[in-house]
Amino acid sequence: MANYQYDDSGVLASYFILTFLTIVLVPLTFTFLPSTSKRKTQIDQCECSECQEKRVTLKKAHSRSILKPRLGYKAVAVTAGWVLFAYLAHKVATTNTETTVYDPFQILGLSYGTTEKEIKRHYKKLSLKFHPDKVVLAENQTLADVEAKFVNLTKAYKSLTDEETRQNLEQYGHPDGKQEFSMGLALPTWVVASKNNIWVLGIYAILFGGLLPVFVSRWWYGSRKFTKDGVLGSTAQLFFKRIREDTTSSDLILLLARAWDIEDGSKNVKPASGQALGKLEADIKAVASADFGKTPSTKTRKEDVVTRRALALLYAHMLRVHVQDSLLQAEQNALLLACQPFLTSMLSIALSHNWLACSLNVMHLHAALAQAIFPGSDPLLAFPSVNKEEVKAVEGGITAYMKALEEKSDPRHEMVKRVADKWGRLDVVDSQFKVIGERIVTPGAIVNMVIKLRLTPPTMIPSKSEPTEPEETVEERKKQIKKEEDFLNGKTDADELFPGLTTPGSAHAPYWPQLRKPTWWVMIGDQKLNKVIVPPTRITDVPFANSGKAPNDYRTYKLQFQAPPQVGVYTFQLVFVSDTYVGEDVKLFLPLKVEDLSALDDEELGEEDEISDPDEDTLAGQMAAMRGGKVKRSAAYDSDESSTDDDQSSGNGSSDSDSDSDSD
Repeated sequence: MANYQYDDSGVLASYFILTFLTIVLVPLTFTFLPSTSKRKTQIDQCECSECQEKRVTLKKAHSRSILKPRLGYKAVAVTAGWVLFAYLAHKVATTNTETTVYDPFQILGLSYGTTEKEIKRHYKKLSLKFHPDKVVLAENQTLADVEAKFVNLTKAYKSLTDEETRQNLEQYGHPDGKQEFSMGLALPTWVVASKNNIWVLGIYAILFGGLLPVFVSRWWYGSRKFTKDGVLGSTAQLFFKRIREDTTSSDLILLLARAWDIEDGSKNVKPASGQALGKLEADIKAVASADFGKTPSTKTRKEDVVTRRALALLYAHMLRVHVQDSLLQAEQNALLLACQPFLTSMLSIALSHNWLACSLNVMHLHAALAQAIFPGSDPLLAFPSVNKEEVKAVEGGITAYMKALEEKSDPRHEMVKRVADKWGRLDVVDSQFKVIGERIVTPGAIVNMVIKLRLTPPTMIPSKSEPTEPEETVEERKKQIKKEEDFLNGKTDADELFPGLTTPGSAHAPYWPQLRKPTWWVMIGDQKLNKVIVPPTRITDVPFANSGKAPNDYRTYKLQFQAPPQVGVYTFQLVFVSDTYVGEDVKLFLPLKVEDLSALDDEELGEEDEISDPDEDTLAGQMAAMRGGKVKRSAAYDSDESSTDDDQSSGNGSSDSDSDSDSD
């Protein structure tokens, strides 16, 4: 029979908690360790003085010291967990636990290996000494204690000399045979005490009947408030109502300011004084266009004040107006980072209507905010130390501007060249449509748009002739085809980089509050209809062109879509848009020829025709026969035809036999 013992000392509970803490804390602690894995590819980042100064500032802002530790909730929780772990480990190590094992040699005071003759002689001496009739009781000693000790000696003696007692000891670990089984529970006794039942049940009711539903409901309703893009439902509703096919960049900026108000983004930032905001607005109006100030006329309501302040901060950023107030600077940085999910939500709404121009405006606003220039401005303004007067005087882009600086021996030439050396100008090496397992594109087929990309900065001199690829053997060609097929059948949208290529790190974006890694959108649209045919996909880690690795200095990407259902030639526009570099859109017009299945030969079709042809006795077969298409002959027709042939052959046989009999 089991005897349950509760853990009044707390040792068993400590072991349970230590096990749980080990499972949780060890993986979490590894997340704080710096990564020691080496990158397979090298990365390049902008080395201009502005970007270097920005990296130093960010490093200081995120640096930690003993006097000013920057601990988040995760670090505090892990630290508290390890403190609790150390306390419980010390408690377990210093707590004495009673674990007694029956040892007859120890009870009799003998060493292991003593012979039976010596055991009997020693027991005889002990019985004369500790027999209850021989012992004189001490001051604090009772007769029961003396008798219990003598009985214990007798059991130990019998367990070593008596055969039955020794078997009990060997089988059950005790000379008296099977003992009561004891099981420890990691619960203190007061938990199951009858006088504490009402308190224990009350705690359970509060935890599982009160707090747990509250936490679950808060999580559930809190998650329902946000869309998949990470914005509030009310913000997405505003975008859905206001965004139209002809929405301009100025309209989008106003929506960003209004979204900052709806999301209550300024609640975590201490608002600046009205005087500082008024001075900033005056500085903006001195250089801004007439679009600034399109906010609600009522200024007494809190939400209108927040919207106007957010609009002023956005215009100050894109016009590069210095924000002197520290509180406004903090809110501006928070606002710029919040614009990323706002713009993502705007893009989702524009794509839901397949609006090409509106989608491009949203994408261009990403890059405009990253480079701190107003949408539609000359891309030269993204380079350091370039002003509007110089932009008007220079024609020919960054190359002509750098040449002009070099001719004047302008010291800014070196800084502009550093930015141009790492500028992300996209170069499309090759693009083609492919269908897995088919030579042509058929109606409704799954088409893979295979694109080979690389970055060619403005300072890189492009080669006049295409590099000639080395001759490949048959085996090498087979391996290359197998690799392409595996890539098309795989789940990844980007192929592996060739060894030795360099990818961009943090891009030139000195006015952006964080380091920014460039990415590109690639989509297929129809400019005439202003429609998005294939939704955009974001790609990253496009390698820089490397003449030493040519012609394999590119990376292959794919974009999947379904071919049109009708046969014909479709002229699609392949569009590449950067979220960081302004003025670097790439647009290619690609014809897609969709051919009928009849263009495939019998070997390419295989058994597909037999499977796809309808039976002639079905409605689909009758309609196909009326159009002159192929149909399968029914089995009933084949069986009737075969039976008719059999009847004819049997009739011929009988006529032959009749003629033979007549001749006889």
